[in-house]
Formats: sequence, C-alpha cells, structure tokens
Amino acid sequence: MWKKRTLAMLALIQFGLLLLIGRLAQLQLIDTESFSNHNLIAESVAQRTQELMIDDGRGSFVDRNGKPLTKRYVPSLVLFPFLNTVTWPIEQVARIIDVPEEEIRRQLERANGPFVFEQDGEPLALSERQMKQINDLRIPGVLAVNKQYALETVYAPHVLGFTRPDRELLRQRYPKRPIPPRAEAGIQGLEKAFDEFLLADDETKLLYHVDAEGRPLFGLDVKYSEPGNPFYPVTVQTTLDRDIQQEMERIVDRYGLKKGGLVLLDIDTNSVLALVSRPNMDPRDPYKNRGAENQMVPPHIPGSIFKTVIAAAALDEGLASFKTMFDCSKKIDGITRDKEHDYGMLDLTDSFAVSCNNAFATLGKKLIQHDSDAFETYAEKLGLYPMAGWEGTVYREEQFRQFPEERKGTIWHDRHDKQVPLAVAQTAIGQKDVRVSPLGVANMMATIARGGEALKVRAVDQVLYKNGTTLFSFSPEPATNQEPLAPKTVQQLQQLLRGVVTKEEGTGRRFRSLPYAVAGKSGTAETGKTDDEGELINKWFAGYFPVDRPKYALVVVELDRPNGRTVTNDVFAAAVETLYAYDKNEQG
Repeated sequence: MWKKRTLAMLALIQFGLLLLIGRLAQLQLIDTESFSNHNLIAESVAQRTQELMIDDGRGSFVDRNGKPLTKRYVPSLVLFPFLNTVTWPIEQVARIIDVPEEEIRRQLERANGPFVFEQDGEPLALSERQMKQINDLRIPGVLAVNKQYALETVYAPHVLGFTRPDRELLRQRYPKRPIPPRAEAGIQGLEKAFDEFLLADDETKLLYHVDAEGRPLFGLDVKYSEPGNPFYPVTVQTTLDRDIQQEMERIVDRYGLKKGGLVLLDIDTNSVLALVSRPNMDPRDPYKNRGAENQMVPPHIPGSIFKTVIAAAALDEGLASFKTMFDCSKKIDGITRDKEHDYGMLDLTDSFAVSCNNAFATLGKKLIQHDSDAFETYAEKLGLYPMAGWEGTVYREEQFRQFPEERKGTIWHDRHDKQVPLAVAQTAIGQKDVRVSPLGVANMMATIARGGEALKVRAVDQVLYKNGTTLFSFSPEPATNQEPLAPKTVQQLQQLLRGVVTKEEGTGRRFRSLPYAVAGKSGTAETGKTDDEGELINKWFAGYFPVDRPKYALVVVELDRPNGRTVTNDVFAAAVETLYAYDKNEQG
C-alpha cells in the first residue's frame, strides 16, 4: 500500500515539475513579447535602463504665424547621473554655458536619473553655437538636444480640445497600428479631429543601460532612440492668431460673461482667428462644470438674428423693397397692439433697424406662401444652416470634419407648422424651433460682407511634415450647392445691417462711436427658462467691420442670462476696439 502512495506522490511531484518547466519555457522562450499583454523582453530591458523622454511623438499645433499652441521646444543641456562616477571635462561644459562648475556638480548630485540642466528653475536655453560646441565634445552622458515642453498657457482649449491616455480607445480606432506605451488619444476638438495625423509613432528618448545595482554598463554609450519615420511627428497649422485669441479671452473674462462666448472670423479666408467659450475648461478636469462643452458650435435660439435670413429671402424673391411699409405697432399676429414696442408704421430699413417683430412675421408668412422651403433655402445660401464648419474628403475619409462637436441647426421640427400662421410668424423672428450655432451666425455675416459667397469655416489651414513640407492643405469649400444671392440683394443686406448701427433708433447704435465702422444685427431670444431673477434670454450681437473694407466677422452671445444684465454689447465693443489697436500696431 505504501509503495502505491509513494509512486503516486512521486508522479505528482514529477507532474508539478513539468508544469513549472513549461511555465518557465513560456516565460523565457515562447511568449516573451506577449505574456499577459506584457512584453517581457522590453520590460526586462526597461528595468536595466534609465531614460529621458525628449519628445512624446504626438503631433503639435501652431497658430497661423507659426507660434506654438500646445508645445514648445527648448535647446537644452541633458546630463546623466553616472557622470558623478567618472572623470570628464566639466570645466569645458561650464565655460560653454557660462555657469560655475559647482552648480553643475550640485545638480548632478541631486539627480536620480538623466535630467535637463536648469537655471532659476527653468531649462537653460542654449544657442545653436552652444549646442554645437557641447555635442562636438562627444562626452558620454552630456548632450545638447531640443527638448519638448508643454506650454504653461492653455490656448483656445475649446478649439484644440484635449487628450487622455486610453489604450483601449486607441486600439478600437487603429486596430492595425502599433500603439506606443504612453500614447494619448484625442478626445475633443482638433485633437480628436486630427487624431490619426497626430498619433505618435514612437517617442524620442535618450537612454543608457545599468547593471543590477544601477551602475552604468560602460562600453554602452548613451543611446538616442527616435521614431523610424523621419517625417513625423506632424504639425497642424491652425488659422488661429495666438495673440488675438488671448486678447479675446481677456475681454470675455473682464466683463464676466459666464455662459456663451464669441467667434471671430477672417473674412477673406473664412477662417477662425479666435474662438472663446464659457464656462472655461480646466485642463486637469475638462468636464468640471460642463467646461468641456464648446458653446460656439451647438445650435442655440437666435431670436432676431434670424430676421437677416427673412430679409434676404424677401428681397431676393421680390416680395419686399426698402419702401415696403409695416405696422410696427402690432404684435406678430398683426392684430394685438404692442404696447412695449409701438413704433407705428415703418419701412423695411427702419423695421430692420429697430427689429420690428410684426414686419418679419408678415414677411415670413408671405415667403412660406410663395415657397414653403424659403427659410431653409436662404439660411443655407447665407452659410448659416445646417452646419458651418469645414467638411470634406481627406484621403480615405469622405466626411472629415474640423469641428467634430458641431451639430446641425434646425428651423422646423414639424413641417406641418408651415401651415400654421402663428408658428410661421414665431419662426420668422427666430423663436419656436429655430436653432443655429454662433459659428453659423458668424459665417452668415462673413458671407454678406464678402459679397454673397458662402464658404465653410476653417480652423486648420494645413498639416505639415516634420521637415516643414505640406502633408495636406485645406482649401476653401463652398458651404452650399444653392445659387448665391443676387449682388443687388447682398448690397441691400449690407445697407440694412449698417442701418442697425447708424439709425437713431437702431438696436446697434451703441457701436456708432467705435474706431471701426460696424454693420450688424442684434438678437434677444426668449429661452423659456427662468431663475430667481426672472426670465432668461440669449443675447446676441453679430456683425462685420470695417464696413468699407470688411476684414472681421464677429458674433458675441450670452446664453441663459437674466434680461437687462447682459454684457454682450460690452464684449463686442471691446473686441472691436482691441482689433483696431492690433491692426494699427501691425501697420507700424
């Protein structure tokens, strides 16, 4: 009996040893590069390697003038701690960078790994001459490199968006592409839209190998590890102007605009110079207080801003002229007296200037009887609707969008409303179901200022290879297949928008004294929301300037704000004054 037990025990021990040997073979011979999603060879090497990342490999953003928006590169001196244990010409390096030898030794003694030499808490920026002199010494562990740093200032966070480490998301997006260990995914804004361009191929690192006790393995010099593709990482050149963007953000915050923001377009190129959204985004916690939402690209209730579309349609279709008279003592039903806004009988130019509701309710009803799709058609002709951002074919992607969070606007939720006079009247004054984005409103103003040519709005001009050559260029794209407005209609719209500012009772008369002559339209939209202070409104002003040589289209909107306490006009005026001063300074 005991012999059987002994044999069974020996068999179990032998089986256990076989399992152990098989496991060791799996670890060391078979699955060394894929064991439990780990590359054991790479991790073994990593345990014997000290490294300093020079560039994370993800592409970066610059403004239209080439100024960095996300990263900067500083010519830096990198030192490795094993220098403490060897004899090297420290005095030569100290002489080249003009610092005491003792300071170099002090920073080396504190170092636990490779580091960038600092002065006054900042990386010591080297000149090209200093970099060459240092690298010509060929001292192991002493190198001059262009080191990547994140910018301290966060520019245009709602345009650029943000990234986060998310390997699972990256695997879903790019199942056939190798993903570097520390790669990040673009989650929102341009970081998301251009993620496939920006995604790192690999990191650029300086590294050296050590023995089991952390001592350098001499005979192995410091290695420079970089991606195999010399054309990456890329640079995305945006249409933003970094200096103007900063000024616009200061203005919005100076006047305490809590929800809303502004969009500033360059009319000639139909591109975003600045975009500010509030609440602001905290890069450390983007979703805090809904700060990640870009309020300039989703649709909002426009109110009287939409009357610009009705005026364009009525003039272009020959249903009204400047001499057409309207009873501006009545509400939109054409019957009830408007005691709050009793302007009497006014022609079209004065009706537009004072934003007479009954005038545009009347025109809206005539338009729907004439053409049931007139509102949509003319909103599209003006570049306002359904979307305004650049969309087109980029390599294999046919619907590439520069504004991934932009959503389609609406004019009608129910087509049967076109048969209901009151619903038509409410829609004609930008209420009921009308929703358009601030980006679209800015585009409408740019279209009118430019002479009627509607284009998609760009935020990116081109993507550049590492060597500066162009990988892809974003050419202007038509915003619609519709026939453009007649030149006469465009001129009439320009006159109407100018009258809003110049006429005595115009809703934009506040802007008469600005250094640039402004044309534009105001809007006050009822939201149906209330708080302790009463009804909340959306307050808009959108326009272009200077009138004689249109250069900028600007929209400012404050959302969900108590009536009478809005700062929209203050922000618009300050923005115009700032741009005037900016242009004067640029001209010398």
